[in-house]
Amino acid sequence: MLIFTRQADLTAHLKSATTAKSTIGFVPTMGALHAGHLSLIAESLRENDFTVMSIFVNPTQFNNPEDLKKYPRTLEADVEKIRTLSEDVIIYAPTVEDIYEGNTVSQHFDYDGLENQMEGKHRPGHFDGVGTIVKRLFEIVMPTNAYFGEKDFQQLQIVKKLASKYNLPVNVIGRPIFREANGLAMSSRNERLSASEKEKSAFIYKTLNAAKALFENKSAEEVKQWVENEFLSQPDFKLEYFEIAEESTLLPVIQQEKDKKYRAFIAVFVNEIRLIDTISLN
Repeated sequence: MLIFTRQADLTAHLKSATTAKSTIGFVPTMGALHAGHLSLIAESLRENDFTVMSIFVNPTQFNNPEDLKKYPRTLEADVEKIRTLSEDVIIYAPTVEDIYEGNTVSQHFDYDGLENQMEGKHRPGHFDGVGTIVKRLFEIVMPTNAYFGEKDFQQLQIVKKLASKYNLPVNVIGRPIFREANGLAMSSRNERLSASEKEKSAFIYKTLNAAKALFENKSAEEVKQWVENEFLSQPDFKLEYFEIAEESTLLPVIQQEKDKKYRAFIAVFVNEIRLIDTISLN
């Protein structure tokens, strides 16, 4: 298995190994890999001649320095998990210096308003950081296809917008959420949850499913109020937001329309650990 820590070495290898007809699949991650990440790698291996996975905790997308400090970093364990799938995955695990070359700041991006909702509203600058690192990685790897999980659905829509608006020649592919046996969406941050907290956090997905059922005959505002009340009765959780939005614009729903796709989004703190989830409502 090839592991590169310098972009110059990675690009030199890809240039020598690929041809004009080669396809490159790319799975960008921040490590602490779980089954969802591995499913993205498996899909890339099936669909492309080469597969590159990046493992890099990107500082510019954290608006909370403490969250950045505590984010799990498990490179050796991650490599072993990838090895169970294939020795052919190319790993890019750069340093901050290698990526940012001494200028660790975000570019500013215009995503036609997608960045102003939910995560963008509660994490100022987050999607500038996401755009900065994703654009940089796309320029380094030059993938044919890039794979993202739908748990970060807003991020997925933003990366698709980034590729189209900034003429990045990559096909951005979203794949379904992987869940724990109790329904909790798999996330690298789950590494920080105790066994008890993991068990209790099943309440998040349970509430989303109940909201989906309510949305069949209740307004978005009524469903939102119901969810907020549910979390008021749960002292182990602090609800940051619950929103029902139209999938393509991510704008909050005011009145349902039959020909549009809707999705519920949620962010919850379990102690100081922030978890997000989403579910299609159509």
